[in-house]
Amino acid sequence: MRPSETSLTRLLADWLPGQRWFGGKGDDIDDLTIGTATELVSGDPAMHHLVLDVRQHDTVDHYQLLLGVREHMPERLLPCEIGRAEGEHGIAGAVYDAVHDPELTRTLLANMANETDIGPLRFRRAPGTGIRTDLDALASSAEQTNTSLIFDGVYICKLFRRLSPGINPDLEVNLALSRQGCRHIAAVHGWIEMEPGDAFTGNEPVTLALLSEFLLSATDGWQLALTSVRDWFAQPMPPGDGPFTASGAGQAGGDFAAEAERLGAATAQVHRDLAAAFGVTQMPPAVVRDIVFAMNEQLDEVTAAVPGLRPYAPAIRAAFDRVAAEAVSLPFQRVHGDYHLGQVMRTDAGWLLLDFEGEPARTPVERRALTHPLRDVAGMLRSFEYAARFLVARDGDLSPDGAEKLELRARAWAERNRAAFCAGYAAAGGPDPAAHEALVRAFEYDKAVYEVRYEARNRPAWLPVPLKSLAHLAG
Repeated sequence: MRPSETSLTRLLADWLPGQRWFGGKGDDIDDLTIGTATELVSGDPAMHHLVLDVRQHDTVDHYQLLLGVREHMPERLLPCEIGRAEGEHGIAGAVYDAVHDPELTRTLLANMANETDIGPLRFRRAPGTGIRTDLDALASSAEQTNTSLIFDGVYICKLFRRLSPGINPDLEVNLALSRQGCRHIAAVHGWIEMEPGDAFTGNEPVTLALLSEFLLSATDGWQLALTSVRDWFAQPMPPGDGPFTASGAGQAGGDFAAEAERLGAATAQVHRDLAAAFGVTQMPPAVVRDIVFAMNEQLDEVTAAVPGLRPYAPAIRAAFDRVAAEAVSLPFQRVHGDYHLGQVMRTDAGWLLLDFEGEPARTPVERRALTHPLRDVAGMLRSFEYAARFLVARDGDLSPDGAEKLELRARAWAERNRAAFCAGYAAAGGPDPAAHEALVRAFEYDKAVYEVRYEARNRPAWLPVPLKSLAHLAG
């Protein structure tokens, strides 16, 4: 079935699959309709907020779009042009993705500052804050499943492109942590939400966007880690071709271990604040076994789809089954949910945690579910494995001997920084990963299986990174 036969929906159906944030790549769009259309700016240029209902097979997903409309397109906006609409929903003229038009996006700040209601949309300001309205936005070029607008280095507004029912965990958690006085998050200034309608059941509003402090002087944790790995790879060979060791990795000029330890401590503090904000529930062994069952289900699905994972499946399954066999009652709480080096920033005041939205491939219920805090620890341990091997996987010109030597260096770097992170986490009051070795290993394998599935679907060139680490961990 073709998308609905109107000019605008045909334009959008042709344009949507080419967007980085579109989650249905690889499948045809069976139908696309405009669920809601709300005019935010009138005149020329105009801006409309659209919710697109996209059906692929038996699934309907909802995406939001800020649609700019101009009679004549300036040259600077031509790269984001979608086409020319002929009047559907009162929209006529050249249409384009308005996140790239600062003349239009400035109105988002004004509406949040004034807590304006427009149709089903609600613009809100965080309690006790003010919002500047004289700033222009630049859409971030980072590869993301959402779109971030940076307002003159003061605010960052994250637009959740693919919408889920209810309050987005990123807004929910950040507001709760702000009330706890947490020192390791960016301040929330405002948000945009929509009343639930036919497409979104329930009583909670649907979160559309989150406005936070922009960390102008901060450095991304992933980039800091990669710099450290690069420095370590550039070090001379050990005397006499001796082994690469974790302590040897500390001799590199850009040693990351001290930062990894401080990051572990910050993680433990955020976990304590999350426990205070949302509570802790003691889960019986049966719940732990249910989690292991879900881990095995995901393992079955991914090994069927990605042959490269199959050699490691027995070791992974054995780690899962050990947790089930030794299941005990465990304290569960809210956690970050998608924790890795790309979700943390180093500032002059210390480490800050970002993006509490949860894993993109999980359902809204799964993202908000309670779990053990060591799941986040396992996620960061996986990220150290990723950082250690990313440069090796990206270099396709290495000889087998050169690749093997770098793999040994990668193991040493990962071992050093994993140990430092866990030491900082335990010293700051988090559950000691060393005392929960079987649980951490199971969580880490589960995350690795998730990574294999994600990379196979979205970034096949990165697939060797999680597989190479599994060759070491499950060997």
